[in-house]
Amino acid sequence: MSRTIHPKEDEDISADVLKLQQLLLALGRRRSLRDPIASTCEQLQFTPPQVHALLWLGQDGSLTMGELARRLGVTEKTVTGLVDRLEREGHLLRERSASDRRVVRCRLTPEGLQTYQKLERFMVQGMGQLLNILDAGDRKALFRILEKLLRRMDTLPAAAAAPGTRERSA
Repeated sequence: MSRTIHPKEDEDISADVLKLQQLLLALGRRRSLRDPIASTCEQLQFTPPQVHALLWLGQDGSLTMGELARRLGVTEKTVTGLVDRLEREGHLLRERSASDRRVVRCRLTPEGLQTYQKLERFMVQGMGQLLNILDAGDRKALFRILEKLLRRMDTLPAAAAAPGTRERSA
């Protein structure tokens, strides 16, 4: 069930958006929001989208070009160039679907899997350093809020989840 957001709620949300933006900017000024990925990108000579592609493919297995583009937040044209480079460097392979030749899936090669495992170790180490700043109660609260956000996002109709909509789930 959805309901219309009232002007007062709209003002509250606007104030909360501003507060979240300010907090994320302050966090970014103290520590790169791409940490621990940023240093890994430089060290391994990957762009951040290439690192994210390797992480998604390592995490979820083979993905179509369209799925990968959506996960990275780029166009299919952009993902093609990114995949070209990763394929040329031996990190992934493209495979055409036997049932529909138009569908191209990407999967990690053994070298790509090794790179993913290295990236995953960096990520776990970096997340551990960040979470270590919080006490156990704050970590539990953070996890509870993120889990609630995910549950509620799963119940939103696609149109309501898009920016600029006037309704939300109750």
